[in-house]
Amino acid sequence: MIDLATLRAVMAGARFELPEGWREATEQGAAVLAARLTEDGPIYGVNTGFGKLASTRIAPEKLAQLQLNLLRSHAAGTGAPLPAPVVRLVLALKALSLSRGASGVRVAVAESLLALLASDALPVIPSKGSVGASGDLAPLAHLALMLVGEGEVFVNGERRPGAEAGIVPLTLGPKEGLALLNGTQVSTAIALANLFAAQDLLHTSLVAGALSVDAARGSDTPFDARIHALRGQPGQIRCAAALRGLMAGSVIRDSHREGDTRVQDPYSLRCQPQVAGACLDLLDHAAAVLQREANAVTDNPLIMADGDILSGGNFHAEPVAFAADSIALALAELGAISERRIALLVDPVTSGLPAFLVAEGGLHSGFMIAQVTAAALVAENRALATPRSVDSLPTSANQEDHVSMATGAALRLGEMAENLSSILSIELLCAAQGLEFHRPLTTSPPLQAAHALVRGVAAPWDADRFMAPDMEAVRRLVQTGAFAALVELPA
Repeated sequence: MIDLATLRAVMAGARFELPEGWREATEQGAAVLAARLTEDGPIYGVNTGFGKLASTRIAPEKLAQLQLNLLRSHAAGTGAPLPAPVVRLVLALKALSLSRGASGVRVAVAESLLALLASDALPVIPSKGSVGASGDLAPLAHLALMLVGEGEVFVNGERRPGAEAGIVPLTLGPKEGLALLNGTQVSTAIALANLFAAQDLLHTSLVAGALSVDAARGSDTPFDARIHALRGQPGQIRCAAALRGLMAGSVIRDSHREGDTRVQDPYSLRCQPQVAGACLDLLDHAAAVLQREANAVTDNPLIMADGDILSGGNFHAEPVAFAADSIALALAELGAISERRIALLVDPVTSGLPAFLVAEGGLHSGFMIAQVTAAALVAENRALATPRSVDSLPTSANQEDHVSMATGAALRLGEMAENLSSILSIELLCAAQGLEFHRPLTTSPPLQAAHALVRGVAAPWDADRFMAPDMEAVRRLVQTGAFAALVELPA
């Protein structure tokens, strides 16, 4: 099974190779299909029409035209093209699925996909137009047109006709168009890309949260391992350990171990392991589902080694939709609790710091409106977190009468991740500012490194200035994974 680390590397441009033995498996599947075609029986999508037209038989001399017509008619997507990293992953996943030998395609089909990936000639795939059942038909049709010299391609970032992709166009054999179009590779690739982003953002949220605890002179007692062992939730245990590691050696924390009259901190500080840990468990479950889906055969019908050809529904992307909805919940909650920590820090009553984290309040507004921006983004993410998997619109004249909406479920995660990146950038700016009111006391070494990252792109807030550039500079650091790299999350 191809692991997620390999797939993440493919997104970044790493070379991709199919597992050993794939050629033999693929050739066997193609041979089984060829043998069955010598018989007179109908085989869905091979010598019949598609969907509601499945009862229509196609003459042998028109089988190649059938597959080409399928690609052209189904390439009906719309919207902005999918980003290059996602398209790379789609190419890899489609090649991986076809290489299992259950799709009945020739080796040349998988080789063409690998050739596009190796040369970074990336099909122009519109992002919208799939309901995530009967496969990601429209977006995969745009990809498949490349293999016959049609459609559009990005070469060195320039949009060109598909004939300029640099590969020899294929004449499609029986079922090859259908095998290329059926499948969950687009929704899975989009979900995986956003899973990887969410994992990095969760790590960053732990750094920001620990920084906020020190800025607010909060306690690390709630992170004691004994508390979390009694509950037994694995994500909670792991996040508590990460927070302990981040705060270890903080002089600020040590300075108020004795004589602090506060008994308990607000939940946004104290319950971080419980909230982030639950999010971590969701992401881990989504990762397991998506790894299985990435390695799966999800077209239809399927060609069995014993000669049977079975029509089923592996193209229904319900597992992907559920995984995407789980990721959405995690993104929304990580942002919600981060915004509450920002609100705590700018409020002198709850933080003990100057109002809005500026020394001369009134003359200067400090981080007043930055918190408002965070609140607006949290509200957006709450709306976007509404489950998409519970929605369904029948398609194909009610043949496809229940669909997953997985592709839309995965697409909306990108906007949510962008919003969370901005929320965390605001928290990091606020927490870094808060720490400076405790000088000469210092925080822990990992949190000093986080503070230094912030200050490398955004000066201390001594007087009001243009706020947005600071937020954007820190957000870019968040998206590079610079803060995420500072935390060790136990396995």
